[in-house]
Amino acid sequence: MFTKRCVLMPTAAKLFAAFGLAVTGFFVSEMIKLNMPEGTQFGFFSGVNVLIGSLIGWFVVGPRSGRGVTPALNNGITSVLAFAFWALFVQACNEMLGRSMDNAYDNFTDAIVAIFEIMLEFGEHLMDLNILMAFFFGGILSGLAAEVVSRYWR
Repeated sequence: MFTKRCVLMPTAAKLFAAFGLAVTGFFVSEMIKLNMPEGTQFGFFSGVNVLIGSLIGWFVVGPRSGRGVTPALNNGITSVLAFAFWALFVQACNEMLGRSMDNAYDNFTDAIVAIFEIMLEFGEHLMDLNILMAFFFGGILSGLAAEVVSRYWR
């Protein structure tokens, strides 16, 4: 009989995927810091991105592992795209809140629109070949690691 798997249930594949994307998030965050102007205040930038990477690994990559190598590669690429979107969204929301404390927006709608404008602005910093390669290979390796672990540790 068909039983539905719980997304929160820990598995080795979820753990390895979360760890792989957390490491990818850390290294990409540090690479982005090197490309930013000197004196930029980052706060919890790397920590937040590590958390987002681990959540994407746990909820996106881990449950989809165990289906073969080609789906694992696709899973890795999908996870990196989801990771980039959510990291940009969270960082843009944080920036928007900081700007709103300085009364930069006239109303709520301007603040919401600004989130997406800031996402585009921050996304330009990701358009470096080294950063894109780190994202790509980190996602691929995380997807493949989750696939191998799901085959051997059930």
